[in-house]
Amino acid sequence: MMMLTRELVALTKRDVRDDGPEPGWTPLSRAELDKLVRRIESEAGDDPLFVFAYGSLIWNPEFEPASRERATIHGWHRSFSLKIERWRATSDQPGLMMVLERGGQCNGIVLELSSERLQEDLRMLVAREIKYREVIDMVRWVPVRTKAGVRKALTFWASTKRAGLTRPLPSEQASLLIARACGQGGSCAEYLHNTIVDLRAEGIHDRNLWRMQALVAEEIVGLHRR
Repeated sequence: MMMLTRELVALTKRDVRDDGPEPGWTPLSRAELDKLVRRIESEAGDDPLFVFAYGSLIWNPEFEPASRERATIHGWHRSFSLKIERWRATSDQPGLMMVLERGGQCNGIVLELSSERLQEDLRMLVAREIKYREVIDMVRWVPVRTKAGVRKALTFWASTKRAGLTRPLPSEQASLLIARACGQGGSCAEYLHNTIVDLRAEGIHDRNLWRMQALVAEEIVGLHRR
């Protein structure tokens, strides 16, 4: 039984105003966005364009995929290691966003973009995921294993040491931030809950996220007992 219930998630949500861009980051210009989209299209070539979803893209892709199937990438794992002060957090109460960190493996879903809407859907997807100049390097191609074989797929927020944007935290420390943070886009606890629910619907169990939800639930209960 999942300890992080919808009732506990509801306790973490509150109305938060939009305070603008993430502090210290430079919003991507339209020209930079167009350049990034063209680069991805060029790298994809004439092949179908697949996207590896491991978090919110599973439960809220915002486009209609031409196909979807279970997939695994090796050498990466989910991690709440990107500190944020906007969207699901604020400067007064920072939160954590999930990214891919090096090591291990990650089970998720590979989504195929429709050839009829490829450019439109790709531009929308990139604009949603990559809003700042400093995080362009966190877009990369990864080999994904599916029942149909190995495919090349695009993924977002795959961290590298060179990027220097992420810092994995001990689970107990991360759970404190996740339990408290909420922004205009909802709470970090809601993000964690939704991800686990949809992974389970796809038959995927992530033991690290399962442990995290228990810690976050415990922290939320403790906060509302004080």
